Amino acid sequence: MTVADPQLAGLTHGWFALSVLHDRIEAHVERVLQVSFELSVREYALLEVLSRQDSSEGGHLRMAQVAEAVGLSQSATTRLVTRMESRGFLSRYLCPTDRRGIYTDVSEAGLLLVAQARPINEGALREALGIAAEDPQLARLVHAVISVISPDSALGTERLA
Repeated sequence: MTVADPQLAGLTHGWFALSVLHDRIEAHVERVLQVSFELSVREYALLEVLSRQDSSEGGHLRMAQVAEAVGLSQSATTRLVTRMESRGFLSRYLCPTDRRGIYTDVSEAGLLLVAQARPINEGALREALGIAAEDPQLARLVHAVISVISPDSALGTERLA
């Protein structure tokens, strides 16, 4: 392939469109979560991931798994956990079977917050997708995203907003 190859240009354009769509959605959701709950998208994602971990033996996520799930480096995730812990939404403790491991649990306040934020986050996602679907350069991509995240649903952009 050469730089002028139409397949490469199509792939590059598609990647750029996906990046633009992601950035628009994240910015919209960020604004809504900040106004509603003083939460960033990453803070919400952290609470969401940790609130769904299995509390049985061996069911807790290690920091590397949490970092991967929220899309941050381990050091950035550790700083995020520290901030959320200082706000009273998380707590950390040593793994009882491996003293080198540190687990993180969502506090009652964190569980309440994520439960309240979940429908607002969902609504903001729907709204952002609906807005993006109005952009002719993103409309096909929005429909593709919807078909992937909700394949068994008749969810169309008319129901997003």
